[in-house]
Amino acid sequence: MELGMIGLGRMGGNMTRRLLQKGHRVVVFDFSQEAVSAAASEGAAPASSLEDMVSQLSAPRAVWVMVPAGDPTEQTINAVVELLSPGDSIIDGGNSNYHETQRRAAAVAEKGVTMLDCGTSGGIWGLTEGYSLMVGGDADAYARLEPIFQALAPSETQGLGHVGPAGSGHYVKMIHNGIEYAMMQAFAEGFEILKAKEEFDLDLHAVGQIWQHGSVVRSWLLDLAVSALDKDPGLDEIMGHVSDSGEGRWTIQEAIDLNVPAHVITTSLFTRFRSRMSNTFADRMLAALRNEFGGHAVVRSDS
Repeated sequence: MELGMIGLGRMGGNMTRRLLQKGHRVVVFDFSQEAVSAAASEGAAPASSLEDMVSQLSAPRAVWVMVPAGDPTEQTINAVVELLSPGDSIIDGGNSNYHETQRRAAAVAEKGVTMLDCGTSGGIWGLTEGYSLMVGGDADAYARLEPIFQALAPSETQGLGHVGPAGSGHYVKMIHNGIEYAMMQAFAEGFEILKAKEEFDLDLHAVGQIWQHGSVVRSWLLDLAVSALDKDPGLDEIMGHVSDSGEGRWTIQEAIDLNVPAHVITTSLFTRFRSRMSNTFADRMLAALRNEFGGHAVVRSDS
């Protein structure tokens, strides 16, 4: 199949590479000419503008938007829908708020264009391991574009699925990220308790390696914690400054609206707030984990 890809950052760039490796044709556009040229050198068809990108796609067209949530996504979808025709599809693969997604899907539907919202997880490892894809929106559009999702997923039958109507894909991804906040916080606190027990002088990297095999807490996040500790056993090279990108806040607001207690997720978000005012080992662990799984920037201890 063929796909237009708008946005060639960490996620969009690697997703383009994976699609090319799977034999799909990808027409790419980004405001960075360097990013477009890099993708073209790996087999993508370069576009100099949105108009150029759309002109290189055959109907029914499919355009994947992989830009930051909020205004960049809003402007991009508003611009590209004016260039598409009835029967074409837009996929929003970013972390948009599901309320905004529902509104956008209804707006583009008035022009005969379908919009799928794809919660996308996998970070910088998605290129080699595949992405977890939670897709909401029109079921027929999903069926038509399923080969694209299958190419991006870990396999054709695992790690992907159509979860419901417009907005549901981003909703499921929002809750996924809330759970992620809590899991990361649990590892951070556990490792800090181990570190605080000076009597035993525990090798945290060695303990993590033991847990990786047979333990009920073995997981990819644990693997990333072990990787971080292998590189910097005391996590002394980074500051415990942990950002949040919004999904945790939205998850907690949803819990409030639905009268669902969410103590652990809420506490994990508040801990991130506090991390920006302190520098504990747990906070450095969280910062290291975000850097490990998503390539997110860290504040260096010497800065």
